Amino acid sequence: MDRELIRQVLTVAKRLDEKNLVNAYEGNISAKSGDTVYITPTGKNKAFLTEDMIAAVDKKGNQTGGSCKPTSELPMHLQAYEIRKDIGGVVHCHPTFLTAHAICNRPVVTKGYPEMMANFKVFEVAPYGRPGTGDILKGAIPIFAHSDVVILGNHGVLAVGKTVEDAMNKVEAAEAITKALYYADVLDRPLDLSVEECEYFYHIYDCKYSR
Repeated sequence: MDRELIRQVLTVAKRLDEKNLVNAYEGNISAKSGDTVYITPTGKNKAFLTEDMIAAVDKKGNQTGGSCKPTSELPMHLQAYEIRKDIGGVVHCHPTFLTAHAICNRPVVTKGYPEMMANFKVFEVAPYGRPGTGDILKGAIPIFAHSDVVILGNHGVLAVGKTVEDAMNKVEAAEAITKALYYADVLDRPLDLSVEECEYFYHIYDCKYSR
């Protein structure tokens, strides 16, 4: 058992709770080391997890450690690691603003927020897949080719990163950006940047994240 990786999962779980990005039962987090995935358990409040509750599973989903059963979203995590060989952490949660976009199947896009354009470009919505099954990421595979943050239709959001902390940072940033853009729309008529400026920031994104 990789105790350091387990502690990283716990740290992210507590951050999700502290920042109100999950409710008492939703959300799941995992980190990968070699052929082992360490993942949060099913039906447990993220604020009160302990090291022994984190389940260890092999790449086929067989549990090899931990006192609790892994989350029902385990197939989604394993599929994410299979799709993206370059990642080491996955965070799935249902933050308010991103989940509202998921329910409405509405992507998050802007021509007026440079940081969004340079760091994420767009948060696309993957077609609905039944939670707890291998279908959930089928429609997200093309999106994962060029994005680390995917809105899951009628569900929530999934972020991946080189580490589980990296994935968490992306979720936190994505929710903050989506919230800001929502209030910009409430204030009415957000000011778009010029075509040239938009292309400049999109080019920064393409250079950063070209795979």
